[in-house]
Amino acid sequence: MTSFDTTALAVYLVTGARECAAAGRTVPETVAAAVRGGVRAVQVRAKESSGAAFLDEVLAVGEAIAATPGGERVLLFVNDRIDVALAARASGVRIDGVHLGQSDLPAGIARRVLWPGALIGVTVSNLDEVRRAGPVADYLGLSALFDTPTKPDAPPGLGLDGIRALAAASSLPTVAIGGITAAVLPALRETGVTGAALVSGICAASDPERVSRELLASWRKGRAG
Repeated sequence: MTSFDTTALAVYLVTGARECAAAGRTVPETVAAAVRGGVRAVQVRAKESSGAAFLDEVLAVGEAIAATPGGERVLLFVNDRIDVALAARASGVRIDGVHLGQSDLPAGIARRVLWPGALIGVTVSNLDEVRRAGPVADYLGLSALFDTPTKPDAPPGLGLDGIRALAAASSLPTVAIGGITAAVLPALRETGVTGAALVSGICAASDPERVSRELLASWRKGRAG
């Protein structure tokens, strides 16, 4: 496991091009606004894009983060595509790691291919997946808290109790995803997870900078409580 500042995972933006476009913004514009609002972890996800188009998106997001005050503290992950992560690094963009699903390359293989110090996140939805990911992952994505339209192939929502059980089963940092809103963050924090990942909650917002600040404030209420 690679050591990193896990507080960066508190509010974790996963990009959604469709949601950003519906709100009248590009993905890089949305990411820059979220970073201004305090977001410090971003995962670029573009499951329907070609490798070339996905690389262009990652490069644009990386440049947007670098140009935003505080961007040097932001962790940038590439969803699924190890080749795109490597290509982006070769192009001069700082990439911190990848996030892998259960149908992607095994995390152990990814560890051998990626650069030293690369961070690997793995999505899990049951205890068997938690155990398999433990030896090779740096953090776990717990999916899904609630049913969500942004990932129709996700398993049924686990609810707070299900998320709590998965978080308790691992010593790794954990990030819950799936239908998360600011209202649920204090209760979610009490389940023991390290952070919350959002797609629509930020990408579809009319003001992603303001919403990001509100999400972080709501998350901290859980800690204070």
